[in-house]
Amino acid sequence: MPRLFILTLSLLPWIPVVPCWVTTQNEVSVLEGGSITVPCRYDPKYANHVKYWCRGSMREFCTSLARTDETSSTNPSKDKVSIFDDPAQEMFTVTMNNLKETESGWYLCGVELGNGWKADDVAYTKVKVIHGMSVENSMVSGEEGSSVTVQCLYSERFRESEKKWCRSGGWSSCLSTGSEGSYEDTSVAISDDRTGTFTVTLKKLQMRDAGWYLCSAGQQQVAVQVQVTPRASTKPVTSPPTPSQSAVYLPPPKPITKESWSSHRYMLESVAVCSSLLLLVGLAVLARKLWILHKEDSELRHFKEMKERFSDNPSGMGDLQHVPTAFHNKATMDVRAY
Repeated sequence: MPRLFILTLSLLPWIPVVPCWVTTQNEVSVLEGGSITVPCRYDPKYANHVKYWCRGSMREFCTSLARTDETSSTNPSKDKVSIFDDPAQEMFTVTMNNLKETESGWYLCGVELGNGWKADDVAYTKVKVIHGMSVENSMVSGEEGSSVTVQCLYSERFRESEKKWCRSGGWSSCLSTGSEGSYEDTSVAISDDRTGTFTVTLKKLQMRDAGWYLCSAGQQQVAVQVQVTPRASTKPVTSPPTPSQSAVYLPPPKPITKESWSSHRYMLESVAVCSSLLLLVGLAVLARKLWILHKEDSELRHFKEMKERFSDNPSGMGDLQHVPTAFHNKATMDVRAY
């Protein structure tokens, strides 16, 4: 027995692999009361074969729900289950409407081969019917001043429930549809179609409207993020200015650097030296004039003293011929003695 087992394992690599001629998606999720469409692809050689859709985890015991060879009407929007084959696309699609939670489970796409010696080619998919809520897009974005729309989806049991649109973190901000199934003001509009979707439209978006919100039905909630982008600025088109209107261009001030400060310092030093020299020359001229005035005053005083002395002693007038005489020249401010 062990030898037989080992021999079987050694022959496994030589056994040809049978390819999958029918494929579909592995899993489909939908809210209760909603619809699904499942694509089933097949090999071109099966173009003329009968296709079918059945429920079950084994093809030998699955329950047939739709076949392409049946003459019943196929209206995907109204029929509970419908099937449509498109040989040109090498695919057939199955649509199921108004799904219940009890209809969750395994289903299979099948191609009937019509040969008792060979089993049909099939592909399995798992359908999950969920009770609760969802959204088409968990993030919406709009420009400031524009509008955005949020599609909030709910399962069948919430069709008659009150729908709410709330800002996350503040239940006092909730807006309700009420018994009419709608609500509208200057910034928000809510409309419930009572078939599984209520629509929220945010109007005239402002930057403060950005943030997280909640779609709510009954006790179920689902989060939505709203992003607001700044309004694009539009620059007015203006004609080129005329020469009389042209503004005088003033270059920006240059920053003070070490090199520019050094050059300014040398210039300042030169100005300071020249100013000092001019000040010294001015002081020298002023000192000379003061010295001349002082000298004139002393000689005038000396002349007055001599005059007063001779006026007090008339006997000495004969000697005046030999006395030096000082003459004051007002024009030149010089005092000369003779």
